[in-house]
Amino acid sequence: MKKYLNQAEAAYNKWTATKWYRRLNITTGVFWNLAVLLAIILVTGGVFAASVGAGYFASLVDEEKLRSPDEMRTEIYSYEETSEMFFDNEVYIGKVSTDLERKETSLDKVSKVAVDAVLATEDEYFNDHDGIVPKAIMRGLFQDVSNSDSQTGGSTLTQQLIKNQILTNEVSYERKAKEILLALRLEKFMTKDEIMEAYLNIIPYGRNSSGANIAGIETAANGLFNVSASELNLPQAAFIAGIPKAPFRYTPYSSGGGLKEAEGLQPGIDRMKTVLYRMKETNYITEAEYNEAVAYDIVKDFRLDEQRSYEKYPFITVELEKRAARIIMDVLAEQNGIDPKELEENNKLYEEYAILADRAVRSNGYRIHSSLNKEMYDAQEKAKNAYQSYGTTLTVPVTNEDGEEEMKPLPVQVGSMTIENKTGRILSFVGGRDHEIEKLNHATQAFRSLGSTVKPLLVYGPALEYGNIGAGSPVVDVKFSVMDGGKMYEPANFVPTSEQGIMPARDALAQSQNLPALRLYAQIKEKLPATYLAKSGFSTVEDPEKYGYPSAALGGGIEGSVEELTSGYATLANGGKRIEPHMIDRIEDADGNIVFERKVEPSEIYSPQSAYILTDMLRDVFNNDRGTANRANGLLKFNSDFAGKTGTTQDTRDVWLVGYNPNITMTVWLGYDKEKYSLDNFKNSNLMPSVRVNQLWASMANSSYDVNPELIGTKETFKAPKGVVTRSFCGISGLAPGGACSAAGLVESDLFNANVMVPSKPDDSLTSGTYTTINGSRVAALPSTPSEFVSGGGTGVSKDFVERMLAPYGGDGSKLFPGNSRFSSVVSATSITPNGVAPSGVSASIDGRTITWSDSSSNDVVGYRIYRSGGSSIASISEARGNSYQLPSPGSYIVVAVDITGKQSGPSNAVSIAEPKPKPEKPEEPTPPSSGTTPPPEEEPDKPAEPDEPEPEEPEEPETDEPEEPEEPEEPEDPEADAA
Repeated sequence: MKKYLNQAEAAYNKWTATKWYRRLNITTGVFWNLAVLLAIILVTGGVFAASVGAGYFASLVDEEKLRSPDEMRTEIYSYEETSEMFFDNEVYIGKVSTDLERKETSLDKVSKVAVDAVLATEDEYFNDHDGIVPKAIMRGLFQDVSNSDSQTGGSTLTQQLIKNQILTNEVSYERKAKEILLALRLEKFMTKDEIMEAYLNIIPYGRNSSGANIAGIETAANGLFNVSASELNLPQAAFIAGIPKAPFRYTPYSSGGGLKEAEGLQPGIDRMKTVLYRMKETNYITEAEYNEAVAYDIVKDFRLDEQRSYEKYPFITVELEKRAARIIMDVLAEQNGIDPKELEENNKLYEEYAILADRAVRSNGYRIHSSLNKEMYDAQEKAKNAYQSYGTTLTVPVTNEDGEEEMKPLPVQVGSMTIENKTGRILSFVGGRDHEIEKLNHATQAFRSLGSTVKPLLVYGPALEYGNIGAGSPVVDVKFSVMDGGKMYEPANFVPTSEQGIMPARDALAQSQNLPALRLYAQIKEKLPATYLAKSGFSTVEDPEKYGYPSAALGGGIEGSVEELTSGYATLANGGKRIEPHMIDRIEDADGNIVFERKVEPSEIYSPQSAYILTDMLRDVFNNDRGTANRANGLLKFNSDFAGKTGTTQDTRDVWLVGYNPNITMTVWLGYDKEKYSLDNFKNSNLMPSVRVNQLWASMANSSYDVNPELIGTKETFKAPKGVVTRSFCGISGLAPGGACSAAGLVESDLFNANVMVPSKPDDSLTSGTYTTINGSRVAALPSTPSEFVSGGGTGVSKDFVERMLAPYGGDGSKLFPGNSRFSSVVSATSITPNGVAPSGVSASIDGRTITWSDSSSNDVVGYRIYRSGGSSIASISEARGNSYQLPSPGSYIVVAVDITGKQSGPSNAVSIAEPKPKPEKPEEPTPPSSGTTPPPEEEPDKPAEPDEPEPEEPEEPETDEPEEPEEPEEPEDPEADAA
């Protein structure tokens, strides 16, 4: 071995001693040294580059604050979810108005193929990486630096979640660096399922068939295919998974809603096929599944029938959003330790929470459950649209947003509301004729003069409570005048000539006579009856002391909405207890927790007794022949115990009809939006406004009855509570009937609230009275008044009675019992003081046998006497009968005026009727007598009497046993119409 080693060493030395080896060894050493140097340079450069890169990365994220896990979770889950609205009984209405619609779902409610499609398309290594894929980041970085045409992207689902929920869509290295850092951090405390679920809920998916922007896979599944995310099949899942790359290019719907043309659909279909190919390549589906899905006709699955709630139910959508926001204001305030009452007292605080609540309603995914009945709402809308007699649509100038004047249609508008009495739930409403023409909700937001609908709530109801009247107590329908605000106020009934004198309160209310309401209000206004309106929810009635002026009794200066008026009458239906009307039963958050639930909290406004008596009086509005809602009642297809009231405002700018039975209260209003226009224009082409509102109310009631006959057409009736009694009273005074009242047949009976009033004081109003007439008015006869001009002699009333009944406004006492009154047998007359001189004379004329004469200029003339020359009296004519008389025979006649004391005027000029001249007789030819007959004897013709020359002399006052009753002028009959 040693020998061999020595030989090898010798050979090596010999080989290395050669010249070429020495050269090779030098070259190798140089390259080795260079390699070592290059390695040192590369390592040093790499370390330097890495240090620079790390430093640059650190500088990019230097300002990014360190977020805690809870903070990051909060931001990740802070995506908006669109709130939804429901009719009663969980019937879906739609989503609230928002720029982006989204409905949250959980991962276990998403089909597996949908999740696989997302993974294959967006993040193949999702289940393996820790938030980022370095290779993908480097590839993206290289493509960006090299400005490559191919941009494959490098974001994982985690990174996309960070970008959408925590960062922004800004294209910059700084944002990308923060995204990488936060993605790595997020993966430390969120599971893959949590990340996937959040991603599927936040990602945008273009538009739905209504044109609304949508986000979240549940919203996309419903908006594109009308299925839930759990029901998506493979082609549908692939189509949806492909949309986020270019949402508005791949969505099948246009911005205005509706399906795109075939050319517009093709990019989305091609993208679906790309997703399917990637699913096959990543082994999520088989070749066979791929081929079947590629051949699938996805177009037939696209949804076409979706409408935004605002488009289908604009009035409902806006109203529920507004009411929900107001409720959420209080909820948010309470959550922050603020008493909700402070919101009403602090304007700044109110505005702050109004903004927060509006934002919350649109983005917190609330479930707003309303009280509205879909079938009833649709039925009433159909009835409203079918009615053809609203009246003339005007065209008026308006100024548009650009400050230019243009012409706009101004139709007669309608507002209506139906409330369930016992719960206050608003079952239905009509907001207007056409939301496109006018967006104002005339049921909830329009405040108009209440007209005569205020009479029961402000006058008759409080008067019953105060014990001023019972249902049939006498009220006075006689004109008066009074100073009001420095001006003379001279009110009248709807029919200006109508004065019915003393009439029962229930009749005055049923016929909506103005004068009795004004007089009754004057008797109670010092007790501030407007308090009842304030407590009943009329928001414009803030200070009851302001309503002491007379016209308040007719609704003057008192406004309310359809909702407020409906609620006011529902209070009567509830036996005097008010229940706040509401349109939202409850609100749930996105997790199903109840954040608000309506509680029924009745408050007593009227006693049960007064409420029932007033209801019984208001039954006559529907049932009485002269009741102002009798027409509506006659048009109903069903029978129910309805009571209510109509109303017409000044110049017929508004007409109302509200009716209620034990279950529901329904109101209808008609009018122009511009109050200066009257509904009574174009009388020759339009129905009377009162007829229109009666017809429409009945039509809507019938439509509602078709939907729910048990509720609308209930057979239940209003029941009198304990304390409502029937008592007799003297019909003209309201006092307990005495013997004189009974003898005169004036005893009436009706309902009283025994707790505050029953007739007990004996009637003392009746006397034995006679009267005469002067200028058409009854005047108390004097002992010296000629008997032929005196009427009555039976039942009269005292002066104290007249003054008491006319108080406080006064008036003509002679009109308390007109001829067409139910109390026409009673005599009421004013008194006058005679002037002590004979009346002035008159002038006479004759036409044929009719003598006429002028009025005497004296103001105490009770009638006229006609004398034949020679002193005999022909007739005594009451001044109320007119100034003419048919003379009986030829002769000379004069006329004298007679005053209340019996004094006569001088004679008028004489007028004559001449005796007719005799006609000469023509001699008759003798007629031969016939056999067996005897000719009659000739008769001497009568000789006409020579008329005597009248001798002027003072005629004697004749004595007549039977004086002629002067005729009472008839009262015009009221048409079926309401009071102004």
